[in-house]
Amino acid sequence: MGRYLKMGNEVTAEASQEVRARVAEILEAVEAHGEETVRDYSQQLDGWDPKSFRLSEETIEAASATVDEELRRHLELAASQVKGFAEAQLETLLPLEKEIGDGVTLGHRHVPVGSVGAYVPGGQYKLISSALMSALTAKVAGVGRVVSMSAPSGEWGIHAPTIYAMRLAGVDEIYALGGVQAMAAMAYGALEGLEPVDMLVGAGNVYVAEAKRQLFGRVGIDLIAGPTEILVIADESARPRVVAVDLLGQAEHGPTSPAVLVTTSQRLGELVLSEIEALLGDWPTAEVTRRAWQDYGTVVIAEGVEETVALSDGFAPEHLELQVEDTAPYEEGLENYGSLFVGEGTTVPFGDKVVGTNHTLPTSGAARYTGGLWVGKFLKTLTYQRLTGEASRRMAAAAGNISRAECMLGHAISAEIRLEMEEYPRVRDLG
Repeated sequence: MGRYLKMGNEVTAEASQEVRARVAEILEAVEAHGEETVRDYSQQLDGWDPKSFRLSEETIEAASATVDEELRRHLELAASQVKGFAEAQLETLLPLEKEIGDGVTLGHRHVPVGSVGAYVPGGQYKLISSALMSALTAKVAGVGRVVSMSAPSGEWGIHAPTIYAMRLAGVDEIYALGGVQAMAAMAYGALEGLEPVDMLVGAGNVYVAEAKRQLFGRVGIDLIAGPTEILVIADESARPRVVAVDLLGQAEHGPTSPAVLVTTSQRLGELVLSEIEALLGDWPTAEVTRRAWQDYGTVVIAEGVEETVALSDGFAPEHLELQVEDTAPYEEGLENYGSLFVGEGTTVPFGDKVVGTNHTLPTSGAARYTGGLWVGKFLKTLTYQRLTGEASRRMAAAAGNISRAECMLGHAISAEIRLEMEEYPRVRDLG
């Protein structure tokens, strides 16, 4: 399907055996030995061994005061957008109670998880906005306690703008601690005064992603994120330079980040390839971006809307841009993507940084079965049932019969005793 002007390699979501083994070793050691081991790994991997990993209120205040005023305003705008969208999403999540069959009342209510650990990447790229996407969204959901960790950096322990964003998000506890040891510390409560969290969220490198995978079950997680991806759907109305810039803008995330163009115009495809080669000559992050484009960049020509949609849904990209004259058939037909950016005036960095939708999104084809992080991820949907006496007797007969067919005789007894309840006295009726 489609004609490829350039075909990139396929990205695997699987961590290597070496990574899996290393992560398992760190998690087991932290679980067994607690803070002592956390300190050992922090010193060994990051050269960081402070008196306390937790930032004091004085440090948070002092670091926040150093943040450029213009950047503060922009972060406050981003926080307002993220909060506003999360609140709007929350309003759609209503409690339910309905009679399903005579005398049978069924329902659900939404209850936030008790505590969340929000990891904020702090390596080569200090993803300030991740604090808003994870911690602020959790707070809107009603999570009572949010702990946030990021890799140690700078005089304050963490990049000062990241601290400011954490503060804006309402984080309750901030720790300068990174990598697998941070995920383990939050999951196990492996630092003095740190209680274990119920859920881990946020992106990170391959080690952090693997730690989340191995910790899932002990704690909840948002999703397991692989290399960042972009797919642009464009036609002859698109501007080749804009398409090329958007592809390279996401490829800078890392050397295995796929950037894909699906277009109905061969001329556009050829022009975009030329633009990319020209741009890479002085692209500011060319060392990473060139390798990503060479190894994982793809340009494919489709015969029309239907084939374009099928190709895109097959890729199931994290980020999907529409740079086409008529977006309607694509918006109606596309089903597999993390987040959709409609029109040439809408670009992935808007969603990544400020517009309000969440940037923690499915990668490596996971958009086939899940969306990204949103306020609902922090809520447990708890169901309940309430029956009248007559409904109880009706259900007892059915449940008993089905249980016997399944050879679950204890279940059958438990159901059928409801048919003869009056034979058994209440405690208050006993002499």
